[in-house]
Amino acid sequence: MARIVMKFGGTSVADLDRIRNVAARVAREVKAGHEVAVVVSAMSGVTNQLVKWCSELSPLHDQAEYDNVVATGEQVTIGLTAIALQTVGVHARSWQGWQVPILTDAAHGKARVESIEGDRLIAAMHAGQVPVVAGFQGVGPDGRVTTLGRGGSDLSAVALAAAVKADRCDIYTDVDGIYTTDPRMVPRAKKLERIAYEEMLELASVGAKVLQTRSVELAMKARVRVQVLSSFADLPGSLVVDEDEIVEQPLVTGVAYSRDEAKVTLRRVPDRPGIAAGVFGPLAEANVNVDMIVQNVGADSTTDMTFTVGRADLPRARQVLEDHRASIGYEALLADPAVAKISIVGIGMRSHAGVAATMFSTLAAKGINIQVISTSEIKTSVLVGADYTELAVRALHTAYGLDGPEPPAAAEGK
Repeated sequence: MARIVMKFGGTSVADLDRIRNVAARVAREVKAGHEVAVVVSAMSGVTNQLVKWCSELSPLHDQAEYDNVVATGEQVTIGLTAIALQTVGVHARSWQGWQVPILTDAAHGKARVESIEGDRLIAAMHAGQVPVVAGFQGVGPDGRVTTLGRGGSDLSAVALAAAVKADRCDIYTDVDGIYTTDPRMVPRAKKLERIAYEEMLELASVGAKVLQTRSVELAMKARVRVQVLSSFADLPGSLVVDEDEIVEQPLVTGVAYSRDEAKVTLRRVPDRPGIAAGVFGPLAEANVNVDMIVQNVGADSTTDMTFTVGRADLPRARQVLEDHRASIGYEALLADPAVAKISIVGIGMRSHAGVAATMFSTLAAKGINIQVISTSEIKTSVLVGADYTELAVRALHTAYGLDGPEPPAAAEGK
């Protein structure tokens, strides 16, 4: 008998028929003798609508009230899923984040999980109950509902798996595993049987939508074995595991992209010690994450500073920087949301030279201008114009030998 956490995303619970499908999958594991806890997201499209309503009322809305609104999507789904399970003879009960409880910090909109008390869930499972837990939500130090950021249900599932000492955390989604890139953009993308935690963490952080970044970070830290598989087909999934379980380590494992970036440039910033802290300190206090950063060589005691933020954070970032304009002393603020971040990731990059050079020459051959570059030990990212996203991803996927066989449907159409 195993203890399993099963997480179902928004597309997996998009309507009542799909919720019935979820109930059937859970019932199958229960009947096999396993202890099961379920984590669900809001029904597909619901969270987007809730976010849109908040933004239409006020682009700089109160984040605590935003959390109160958007957390309702999961509350609906857990109740419906519990009812569906009860209908097929499985003893199930819905649990909201505060009932577990999933304790977080006070950073509304992107709260961090501080602890989960797993005793009540373990006791429920021992008693034969399947807890159906609301993903994406927790409770802050002041007792108010918090949310964990987009994709936060993945984090909820991994954190619950760690808290209840689960043997495995299964993430059910609308794809049947983790691919070398988005198969909807590149039909010849290949499914990976296994991928190292570190590679998955980098891919998630630079735009791969399969798993939320912080969920992979926690899985790596707590050594939670994660499997990504399809809700709609009984096919083998992809396992996220320790690096030493990967037999072959290719030069580049995957190509990721993100259209959720915005570029911010501060023109003629005073070139003096402490200026970076003066820019990025207030942004951090406002919970605005900054990614790629470039500072030009100073001239006339000034410099230009360019960085990226999440596109959704751009209005807040602009407001923070305008509020601190006097103390920072910049001449102008330029914002460009029409950008995309393209990244290559692979453990094999550690021991091979020339990987980044291949990326740059491939993009140059396609006439794609690179605006910003950032690197880590196993990742290289570039910022390009958003219109070049698909061209860049396909070219790089081919350049690094990641293309698989042409799909049968495409071959037949020739």
